Parts: sequence; structure tokens; C-alpha cells
Amino acid sequence: MTAIPGDDLLKGQLYPFTATRSVADIRVGILTIREKWSLIEAQDDASIEYSLVPSNIIPTKDTGSLIAASYAAGKILAEHENIKSIQRPWDIFLLNGWALQKDFELITKGRYSARLSTSNRAISPSNIFIEEGAVIEHSIINATTGPVYIGKNAEVMEGCMIRGPFALCEGAVLKMGSKIYGATTIGPYCTAGGEIKNSVMFANSNKGHDGYLGDSVIGEWCNLGGGTTTSNIKNTAGTVRVWSNKERDYIGMGLKCGLLMGDYSRAAINTSFNTGTVVGVCCNIFGEGFPPKLVNDFSWGKERYSFEKALQDISNWKKLKGAVLTPHEKKNLEQLYNQ
Repeated sequence: MTAIPGDDLLKGQLYPFTATRSVADIRVGILTIREKWSLIEAQDDASIEYSLVPSNIIPTKDTGSLIAASYAAGKILAEHENIKSIQRPWDIFLLNGWALQKDFELITKGRYSARLSTSNRAISPSNIFIEEGAVIEHSIINATTGPVYIGKNAEVMEGCMIRGPFALCEGAVLKMGSKIYGATTIGPYCTAGGEIKNSVMFANSNKGHDGYLGDSVIGEWCNLGGGTTTSNIKNTAGTVRVWSNKERDYIGMGLKCGLLMGDYSRAAINTSFNTGTVVGVCCNIFGEGFPPKLVNDFSWGKERYSFEKALQDISNWKKLKGAVLTPHEKKNLEQLYNQ
């Protein structure tokens, strides 16, 4: 994707996830938007021109060429049931079930699944796709309510209960006894456990212990300590109001929203997040009571992170997964810190 029309305008609307990435690098469904375009282009017999398409539009195998051709011709397609876009950060989990189904069709087109071990119980096995190298034992997988995709070298430990739509991406781990409700995506090299529903974890993040994560989006390189739990619906069943960087105010988004957590942020054990909480980039959350509904970038409890300490802590977490903090990341983080 050589050009990303409207990306700067969308960044404010999609905070905190666009503070550290292009809109096109948001994961919704199984793949990021950029990865979807690349796969569609690879599968298309003719070269398609998609560099003029706004970066928040979600392409599918059925609509990708149509969308690209329309924008190349200067036409703007009205949104309908087969053409959707991410306008707000909560759209990531609201659209995740739809996008997961579309990505499943795109990824599995013309391919055969690896064999599922007989130690597992599968319901609607034709709706389950397993990549080579994945390990799944003694678990229950129900794909009646949506497809289940298990990525390359991913692992589902014993005793997990999974209802689709669900994606466990490359190298990710689902720990023993996890309870997963659709529509949930566990991104590449994430570790997940406990109870998760209708949530997206981008990549390299951890929610490895008991606790509830519902109607939420977790960025990259995040960690939720054991017992961390999100509220996703108000006690009054009223409208959830969530911070918007565009309006610089809290706006109503609907009935359910849990936690929206930016990259490199972490929460201590037994942290309880209120309904519709937004956590910025590189925050270390600890202390008594509920965290604020808006946690600003580079927060260290109630104080501000030292920038050098923030980089050191990020580096420490990245080492745990065999990665390093790159010069490009450091530059982006420094710019964000000094805003």
C-alpha cells in the first residue's frame, strides 16, 4: 500500500491504536488490513490498484477488486453489508466476527486443513482450519457459530473450550482450561488464558491468567497481570461513553465496551478496568481502586514515565519473546512522548 488516503485524519478517531501504527496495520478478523490487501492481490489474476482506497476500509476476497477499481475510477462506494470500514476503535471488536468470517474464506481458499488430533472434540469440523505445525490436544472446539482458525505453530493446551468465530494466529498460545467465546482473535505470538469474549489482541501481548476480557482491543506488547478483569456493560445497562481523541470528550458508543489498550502498556495483578476504559501507549497501571477511564500515554501509576525507563521496560518485555526495540520504534515513541 503505497499511499494511505485520509490516514492522518483517521488517526485521531482510532486512538490509541493509531498512535503507533498506520490505520492499515490494524488487525481485525485474522489479518491486518494491509495483509488482507496483499493476499487479495496475490490471489487475483490481474493486478489490482488499491493504493487510492482509504486505509480504514476492510477488503474481502469478494469485494477487494470492486473496491479498488471503484476508487481508482474516482467513485466512492456507499457502505453496505459487504463493504465495511473502521471509524472508531470499538469498531475493531464490533466488526471482528464479520471480518473473521471473511478472512477465513480468503485464507483457506483452495487449501486443505491439517488434521485435528482425535484427542479433541470438534463440532462442525468442516468449519475448522488448522495450519501446519499447530498443536491442539484434549480440547473442545465448536465451530457451529462461526469458523475457527488455528495458525502456524500455534498451540491450544489441554482443556480449552472454544466457540467460533475464533482465530489463534501464528505462534500464539492458548493456555490450559481457557474459555473462549466468539468473536475473538488472538494475534501472532500472543499468550491468552482465562475467559475471553469478542476481543482482539493484536500481536505479542499476554493475558495468560484467569480474569475476564470482553468486548475489548489490546494492542501489541501489552501484558495483563493475573486476575485482571474488564467490565464490558454498565450496571444500568445504559450507553457506554468512551474517550474520543477527535472530540476530546467522552462519546456514546453503544451497550458494550470493555478495555481499549494501546501498545506497550501493562496492568498489575487483579487490576479491574471500568466499562469503556481507554489506556494510552506505554502505561504501567497499578494501585488501589479502578484506574481512570482515560489513562494518558506514558503513565506510571499516577505519575509520568521517565522516557529512558519506559524504553528500558519495553526492551525487557520484548526480550521475553526474543525481540528487540528497533530504532524506528524508539523514534516514534520519542515523538509521541514529546507531543
